[in-house]
Amino acid sequence: MHVSKNLRVEEMLEWLLAHEAELTAKEREWVRKIDETGAGMEDLEFSPKQSEVLADIYQRHQKSGSPVAKKKGTVPSKKRSAGKRKQVTIYTDGSSRGNPGPGGYGTILIFGKYRKELSQGYQRTTNNRMELMAALAGLEALFEPCEVTVHTDSKYLAEAFQKHWIVGWKRKGWKTASKKPVKNKDLWLRLDAAAAKHEVHWKWVKGHAGHLENERCDTLATTAADGGGRIPDKGYEESLRQERGLFDD
Repeated sequence: MHVSKNLRVEEMLEWLLAHEAELTAKEREWVRKIDETGAGMEDLEFSPKQSEVLADIYQRHQKSGSPVAKKKGTVPSKKRSAGKRKQVTIYTDGSSRGNPGPGGYGTILIFGKYRKELSQGYQRTTNNRMELMAALAGLEALFEPCEVTVHTDSKYLAEAFQKHWIVGWKRKGWKTASKKPVKNKDLWLRLDAAAAKHEVHWKWVKGHAGHLENERCDTLATTAADGGGRIPDKGYEESLRQERGLFDD
């Protein structure tokens, strides 16, 4: 979530958008321009200049003169996602040493001039799980509906949505055409829910073919896989317990 300071700036923007009719033409121009630079990405900071401009306009239109929003529940709300959705590009890659083995994912989110990199390493996992986690991390980092293009070098991931395999899996109770349980069901469930909140376009790209952002994601993924901050992949460990019949008490 936003830090508290950024939340106050966000609330000022929401209030001003809800009271556009009371602003001057110049003020409306500033507010709309600042609104358009927000990608809907968590932890996205407003610049000091944007904060200063919003606070100045807000003070001029608030009788109390306070530069921060009123108490919770008193600020009129207006969905910033109304109208055309913001366009976000997500690049992803996953890596596993040994498959299964230590693994990690790398994700890059881009909206206009804003860029955010995400990565995480896991103690034991598979390459496919890391490919899914890379896309999942990107989609779950968005807190408002967006139009998203996800780039992945995993046909396993891209074609599940492009060819609507996931629709068939759900219809068959998460079973494949051969009536076997779908692998990585825990991540597919999360991905299906995350993708449903947005307009998502899945684009397959050839891996290790010189694509700048794909190569960067690969670096993020392998660095996380080889790093010291790896965490357990609980979903993978649970699947192993179920396969072996070793259920916890």
